[in-house]
Amino acid sequence: MTKTTTKKTAVKKEAVQKLRIRVRAYENKILDNSVKQIIDTALRYDAEVLGPIPLPTEFKKYTVNRSPFIYKNAREQFEMRVHKRLIDILNPAAKVMEALTNLSLPSGVNIDVKMM
Repeated sequence: MTKTTTKKTAVKKEAVQKLRIRVRAYENKILDNSVKQIIDTALRYDAEVLGPIPLPTEFKKYTVNRSPFIYKNAREQFEMRVHKRLIDILNPAAKVMEALTNLSLPSGVNIDVKMM
């Protein structure tokens, strides 16, 4: 009968730096074009990209009176939709960061960048 011994080796995990980009816009076509532009820029500098991950669309509904005085029961509803996407870039180089800051995106696109 042979006895097998298992050796526990300590696997050292490198601290993975992650650049998390959250993109928001009112129109989904402009948002998708902006996300494609960000991903193409990151891939040009050989960065590993995860995403785009579509996040739930945020609905903001507003109800207003049609008439201020007579016809008080007549109301209109308006809604604004905020579309969101999430992109993760693993181990970004300095060139990637510089290229993303110099990127010109269309108006109406809001970008939040976090280093994790």
